[in-house]
Amino acid sequence: MNYRRLTTHAALLLAAQAFVSYACADPLANTPAVTVPPATAGTTATTTPPTALTTTPTPTAIAHPDTVDVQVNASRLDQARNALLPEASSSVYRFTQADIAALPQGEDTPLNQLLLQAPGVADDSFGQVHVRGDHANLQYRINGVIIPEPISGFGQSFDTRIIDQVNLLTGALPAQYGDRTAGVVDIRTKSGDTGNGGSVSVFGGSHQTLKTSTDVYGSQGALSYYFSGSLGENNLGIEAPTSNGNPLHDHTRDGDAFGYMSYLLNPLTRVSLLFGTTSNQFQLPNTPGLPTNFTLNGNSTFDSANLNETQSELTNFSVLALQGTDGDAIDYQVAAFMRYSRTQFNPDPVGDLLFNGVASQDFHSNRAFGVQSDLTYRLTPSHTLRGGIMLEQEQASFRDSVSVFPVDDEGNQISDQPETINSATGKTGQIYAAYLQDEWKVNPRLTLNYGLRYDRMDEFVTASQLSPRASLLYKLTSSTTFHAGYARYFTPPPLELVSQGTISQFNGTTNQSASSQNDPVQPERSHYFDLGISQQLTPTLTVGVDAYYKKATNLIDEGQFGTALIFSAFNYAQGRVYGFELTSNYKKDNVSAYLNVAYSKAQGEDIDSAQFNFTPAELSFIANNWVYLDHDQRVTASFGGAWNIGQNTFTFDGVVGSGLRSGFANTDKLPLYATVNLGAIRHFNEPLVGKVDVRVLVLNTFGRDYELRDGSGIGVGAPQFGPQRAVYAGITKHF
Repeated sequence: MNYRRLTTHAALLLAAQAFVSYACADPLANTPAVTVPPATAGTTATTTPPTALTTTPTPTAIAHPDTVDVQVNASRLDQARNALLPEASSSVYRFTQADIAALPQGEDTPLNQLLLQAPGVADDSFGQVHVRGDHANLQYRINGVIIPEPISGFGQSFDTRIIDQVNLLTGALPAQYGDRTAGVVDIRTKSGDTGNGGSVSVFGGSHQTLKTSTDVYGSQGALSYYFSGSLGENNLGIEAPTSNGNPLHDHTRDGDAFGYMSYLLNPLTRVSLLFGTTSNQFQLPNTPGLPTNFTLNGNSTFDSANLNETQSELTNFSVLALQGTDGDAIDYQVAAFMRYSRTQFNPDPVGDLLFNGVASQDFHSNRAFGVQSDLTYRLTPSHTLRGGIMLEQEQASFRDSVSVFPVDDEGNQISDQPETINSATGKTGQIYAAYLQDEWKVNPRLTLNYGLRYDRMDEFVTASQLSPRASLLYKLTSSTTFHAGYARYFTPPPLELVSQGTISQFNGTTNQSASSQNDPVQPERSHYFDLGISQQLTPTLTVGVDAYYKKATNLIDEGQFGTALIFSAFNYAQGRVYGFELTSNYKKDNVSAYLNVAYSKAQGEDIDSAQFNFTPAELSFIANNWVYLDHDQRVTASFGGAWNIGQNTFTFDGVVGSGLRSGFANTDKLPLYATVNLGAIRHFNEPLVGKVDVRVLVLNTFGRDYELRDGSGIGVGAPQFGPQRAVYAGITKHF
C-alpha cells in the first residue's frame, strides 16, 4: 500500500470522526425546548443447521500474507458469531449488500422502505412498519447484539448504507429471541476485513431533497474499521395530511453516523466496538383552511396554514463486545450495550390553543444499559447446545408543559386565559432473560430445536414467564424443505411509551379525559404457531408458503393520542392474529425478480389498560366485540426485479396494500393502493475517474394519490397521504 493511499484513508478517518462528534451533539442543549451486479432483492429461506467453521476463505485478490491471515481469522470469527444465533425453522428473508444496491434507491433506500419488500410487512405513517399484524414489536440486532428500540423506532434511524446483510426473522423463533418477537431485524454490518476503500455519494431531486453520504473502511494489522455518515434535508419528512404533493411546513433535516472497529487479540479472539447516532429535526405539515374551536385573549382567528409545530429526535447507541471461539466446540460473545433516545415536541403556543384547546410541549427520554452473553457448545456431532443471559436497565424520563383552558361541567370553555400545568415524572425498570436450547440433528434430513426461555420484568408492573420453544426442520427431498414450530412469547410493554401522568390534574380543563380509568399496561403473553414449506421448482425459481397463528392475552397495541408524534401503549385483554404468506424468487444469469403476497387478520377485544385515552363509546363497543387493530391490512404484496445489461442495470420495485383500518372502532378500511418505482443505474470504471455509479429513479411512477391514514380509527391522530410521483438522481464515487 503506497503513501498516497494511506494519506487518503487517514483523511477520511479524520473526517468521519469529526462528523460523529458533530452528529452526536444534542441539538436541544442550547435551545428552549464497487460495481455490483443485480441480485434478487430478497431471499426467503428456511435455514439448515450451520456447518462446521470454514477456516480458509478465498481472497479475491493477491494480498500480503499478513493480510490474508487477518482475513482468514476475521472470517472464522464471523462464522462463529453467526453460529451463536441460528435461525432454526424461522421464516427468514434476506437482503445482501448486492440486493440493496440493485434497488431503485440503492443504499439511499430508508430501512423501513427496505423491509417493505419482505413478505407480510405493511406500511404505515411516520416510518412505521407492521410485521405479521403486530404494531411495532420489532427487535433490532447489530452483529448479534440487541440494540433497544428508541422512542421513535428504528424505521428512520439506521442508515441502510452500513448493511452488509440484513435478515428479517419471523415465525416461531428459537429461545434466544425474546422481548420483541414480531420480527427480528438482524443486521450484519460492513467491515474493513476484506480490504481498504470507501465511497462518497450525493443524492437528490424532488421535494428539495439533498443528501450527501460517505463511508470508509480498511484495516491496519490486527485492527479493522468501518465508518459511515450522512447529512440530508427535504420538504417531505412527515407524510402530507392532504393530497397536495408539496405539503406546507414539512421541512426535515437529518444526519447520522456509524462506526465499527474490531481488533484481533489472537487468531481466535477479537474485541469490537460499534457506535452510532441519528438526529432528526421535523416540521409537522399543515392543513390549510381549518376552523378554530377556541378563543385566546379575545381572538379566535388563525390561519392553519401558518401553524409552526416541530419535533426533534436523537438516538445514540454503542456496543463493546468480546467474541471468540476455540475453533472446534465452543463459540461465545459477551457484550455491553447502551442506548439513549429522546424526543421533544414543540407546539405552536397560539395556534394549538385556538384549534385544539391544548398546547403541550412534551419531552421524553430513555436510557438503556445492558449486558448480553451467548454461548454455543457442540456437545456431540448430533447435539449443539446454546445458552445465554441478558440483563437490561432502562431509565425513562417525561417532562410536559401543557397550556389549557378551563371548562365547565359540559366541557365548554369558560375563560380565554390559558393556564399552564407542568409535570415531570420518571421510572427505572429492569428486564432479565435467560435461555437454554438444544439443536438435535436426528438424521441428515431432520433437525429438532427445542429449549426454554425465562423472562422477567420489573417496571410499572412486575411479571415473569417460563416459555417453551420447539421447532423442526425436515428436508423432504433435495428441493423441498418443511418447517414447523411453536413458541410461547412474553413481551414487556415499551417503557418509554407507557403513559404515566396524573389524569386528575387536567380535570376541568380542555385536556380532561373522557375516562378516569388508567390501569397499568401489562406484558403480552402469547402462543405462536408457524408452519411452512419451501420448494425449488427449477434451478432458477423457488417458491414458498408459510402460515401462522397467534393467540394473545393482554395483546399490546399503540396509538397516537395527541399532536406529538409519540405513541402510547395499551392492552387488549384478548388478541388473535393469523395469516399466510406466499413467496417466489427467480434468478437466472443477469435477470432476477421476486414476488411476495401476504394475507393477515389482526383483532383484539376489550381494552383493559390506559383506558383514559378512549371515549366511553369506544370502550363499551370494544369490550363486547372483536375489533380489527388499526394497523390490520388484509392483503399486502411486494415485488421487484433487476436486469443487468453490460454496465447498465434496470430495476424496479413496488408494494400493494389493501388499506389500513379507519372509522369508529376500526370498523371501516381505507382503499387499496399500489406504488411502483423505476430506476436505471450506469456503472463506470474509467482510467481517469475510477469506479463511479450514476442512477436515476422515479418513485410512485404512475403518480397515484393514496391515503395511509384518514385521521379516524383507534389511536390515529391525523390524515397522512403517501408520497406522489418524485424524481431523484444520485452519483457514487468508489475509491
